[in-house]
Amino acid sequence: MKTTETPTLTAASFDDLVREMLVRLGEDPDREGLSLTPKRVQGALEYLTRGYQQDPDALLKGALFTVNYDEMVIVKDVEMFSLCEHHMLPFFGKVHVAYIPNGKVIGLSKIPRLIEIFSRRLQIQERLTTQIAESVQRAIEPLGVGVVIEARHLCMMMRGVEKQHSSAVTSSMLGCFRDEQETRTEFLSLIRQKNNGA
Repeated sequence: MKTTETPTLTAASFDDLVREMLVRLGEDPDREGLSLTPKRVQGALEYLTRGYQQDPDALLKGALFTVNYDEMVIVKDVEMFSLCEHHMLPFFGKVHVAYIPNGKVIGLSKIPRLIEIFSRRLQIQERLTTQIAESVQRAIEPLGVGVVIEARHLCMMMRGVEKQHSSAVTSSMLGCFRDEQETRTEFLSLIRQKNNGA
């Protein structure tokens, strides 16, 4: 797993940093509604970025199964919540993952957990899409992998252009999903189908 060197931290505590931020925003960090905010912010950010402490490759290696199956496997409509690295505002939506096995499959419950690991980091949607696809490719070397993410970004909805109904769609296609139009079209068609009763 690729790691980056952690910058040297100053002596200021997390509480101090959040309190200073509140003061700079024009607030009184000691007033009743804000007195516990530094602890709450710390807990929230640690939870929302806990993916840094998890290893996606180890997760998948623990759930690989040898099979004689060469049709498309799709896990679709997986809910995703992340923080954009530019504004630290949420973006959220659905992730669709497909692959065509080449002798091995991944336990189905591991795909949502893989998405969770990468989404619980400061992210951009394009990188998140690629990381999911490349992790599946490394784990089982399938004939191909396809990942599509449809997400809404609060940095667009609450600030900037303030377009409340806009969404961003990103895709990563590897192997036969990139090389074969028919495979790619089948995947995109299947993820657009509504579930029964939906």
